[in-house]
Amino acid sequence: MKIIYIKHILSFAFIASLSQFISSENEPFKSTYFPMPYSNVLFQNANIFDGDGNKYLDTDIIIQDGKIVAIGKDLPKSEDIKVIDVTNKWITPGIIDIHSHMGVYPAPSVQTSSDGNESTSPVTADVWAEHSIWVQDPQFALALKGGVTTFHVLPGSANLIGGRGVTAKNVQRNTINSMKFPDAPHSLKMACGENPKRVYGNRSQAPSTRMGNAAGYRKSWIKATSYLSRLDEYDSKSEEAKEMGYKPQRDLELETLAGVLRGDILVHNHCYRADEMAVMIDIANEFGYEITAFHHAIEAYKIADLLADNNICAALWADWWGFKHEAYDMVQANVAIVDQARNGKGCAIVHSDSEIGIQHLNQEASKALAAGIRAGYDISEARAIKWITSNPAKAAGIYDVTGSLKVGKNADIVLWNGNPFSVYTLAEKVFIDGAIAYDRDSGYEPVSDFDLGILNPNKNRIEE
Repeated sequence: MKIIYIKHILSFAFIASLSQFISSENEPFKSTYFPMPYSNVLFQNANIFDGDGNKYLDTDIIIQDGKIVAIGKDLPKSEDIKVIDVTNKWITPGIIDIHSHMGVYPAPSVQTSSDGNESTSPVTADVWAEHSIWVQDPQFALALKGGVTTFHVLPGSANLIGGRGVTAKNVQRNTINSMKFPDAPHSLKMACGENPKRVYGNRSQAPSTRMGNAAGYRKSWIKATSYLSRLDEYDSKSEEAKEMGYKPQRDLELETLAGVLRGDILVHNHCYRADEMAVMIDIANEFGYEITAFHHAIEAYKIADLLADNNICAALWADWWGFKHEAYDMVQANVAIVDQARNGKGCAIVHSDSEIGIQHLNQEASKALAAGIRAGYDISEARAIKWITSNPAKAAGIYDVTGSLKVGKNADIVLWNGNPFSVYTLAEKVFIDGAIAYDRDSGYEPVSDFDLGILNPNKNRIEE
């Protein structure tokens, strides 16, 4: 096995690091995230899954100033870097959940905090999930204990087009802006099948059928295409001509859809049935946008090659199925079949859609891997870890900075006390941007204002 050794020491001033994590002034609701104090650490003798399909044994890794700076054998020590011997333990990238409703359906589950579905119209592209997120949700900390460093929050699936999703760092903060992953693109949540036709059909509104669903999408994209054309026409004019004319009136719904058509917003599509996914691909081709991922995708295995050909990921459960009619035709090798499509060019993701499932996504990936092996696929653990790290990072548009262990990437890292594919293994330490966010041994973990002094007054609180 070839081990790569790269020495790349970074030294960022604190002010410089802050500027790196703050978005442009013109961005509405911009990210104001800043990292917690860094931990400069040399992990010695680790077993590593790097998130890109590689496995390294008895290997060192250095994190410094919030970044991964070296991976290799027998890395040199220095006085300013803490040395931790992790013999027989495992290191992976931080887990990323591409389908979460944390904060918009927070705990405790009460109607007054149920803010995930703006089910007042079949198309609500104007709403943003981040404007519903309750940042004191105790579920954030529970996910952190399962190694989740980043999560993507989506609106619910009552609507044909449900609004924007947002990617967040799993840190305890008092505002959602200070949790938003810097420069991560928004997503657009769309939904196929039973949910929108059930919600609006019962109200004598369109849609009430699947053909009504398809017509509703197309009508919206026709409006968005016209809106974008008017914007482009205005932008193409000279400054003198702009002064004489009128800029198209701002429309929040069409602004989001135009962002998709421009490629700035990623489409994440709730869709169970293979035939409906194929219809959605046709609609995307008709209007010139791309689908980033189909979510839940119970029947993805039937069209795995079609998904691979269109560079579409499938975000899937390991074995959750049968809870409604469109979720019946499931096979447990679904994740593996998608992964192996077109000679391994498929993009499979294991997601949660659950405040409980998000706490053990490593075990969900392990179940999916076992099912694939039983079905005859030769898939390694090193490849399967991609299902909860690099693949969701790609689907969230943040792979350039996180999702795998590469020199120069953010030090989003989980130290496990055993192989992460074992049901007996626990996350021992979790680092976000090189800062310790959770430490099982010391009991260091975040506590929100909601549960501070109620659940356990002796917990350490990580301040904003």
